Amino acid sequence: MAIEFTDQTTADEVGTALTNEIRGKTVLITGATVGGLGAEAAMVLAKHQAKLIILACRRVEAVFETINKIKQEVPDANLRPLILDLASLASVRDAAKRVNEYAEPIDVLINNAGVMAPPYFLTEDGFEGQLATNHLGPFAFTNLIMPRILASLTGSPRIVNVSSTVHWLSPIRYDDPGFQEGKTYNNFIAYGQSKTANILFSKELSRRYKDQGLLAFSLHPGGIQTNLLRHFDIAKVLQEGVKDYKGNSFDLTAIKWKSIQVGTATHLVAAFDPSIADQNGSFLEDAQVHNELARPDALDPQNAKRLWELSELLLAGKI
Repeated sequence: MAIEFTDQTTADEVGTALTNEIRGKTVLITGATVGGLGAEAAMVLAKHQAKLIILACRRVEAVFETINKIKQEVPDANLRPLILDLASLASVRDAAKRVNEYAEPIDVLINNAGVMAPPYFLTEDGFEGQLATNHLGPFAFTNLIMPRILASLTGSPRIVNVSSTVHWLSPIRYDDPGFQEGKTYNNFIAYGQSKTANILFSKELSRRYKDQGLLAFSLHPGGIQTNLLRHFDIAKVLQEGVKDYKGNSFDLTAIKWKSIQVGTATHLVAAFDPSIADQNGSFLEDAQVHNELARPDALDPQNAKRLWELSELLLAGKI
């Protein structure tokens, strides 16, 4: 009988329920900084005897802060630092090279890192910052380390891409993903586009690699007060609301606000719950599969294939 998780289930409760699935696994988590969902997921995995947890952070200080915090609670946790700046393809290449040299295959990749609604910026590679950090960087990194993922001895490795309900703000702007080089930039619509990309990426991964046993999922963790919100005044945004790509109001107050513990539960369900294996490519929310809560275009197979091809075109010659 499948375990029933709810919108109030904590990460610790999921960890306890799925301890047999977690034990002995090698897991790579991006964006594993203290105070965020990635570090919380790593803490739970350490408690439940994951074989190896690879913590990917942009800054050296951040990754060792997470390692030290986890070691305080789980002294024998097997943790490995990885420096990865998803806004830099040079960093992505370097990190992927390091992962590909590991003796251990990757059983689970959780693409958790991201940036939310900053002012317009271009990356060193010439891409709009949110699309680069939230999609193109993870897309490149995931594909570069795919041989190590498919080498998983479990026979069914998983990739989890952390999206957001705010993906409803925008579909993929296939003809203008960069907002006319910033001239028509809207920070929340750009965020929405990048989060739609996360869902489509999982959908296409599930199609391309299903015959090799790969499972891929996307998710909305809930509204969480983490440093992801550092680029804007959340109280002001909640009061004023935001507009979607059509100019319609999007009610942010309808988002379920959760603790980090409850928010991280959905990460762990997506990464380890055996009962969802037959729903490959699905979108999760509240620690359950909820495809009906995603934009229909974000789960459309043709859109998923189109985004993959656009991503390859944008990255051609760069990775």
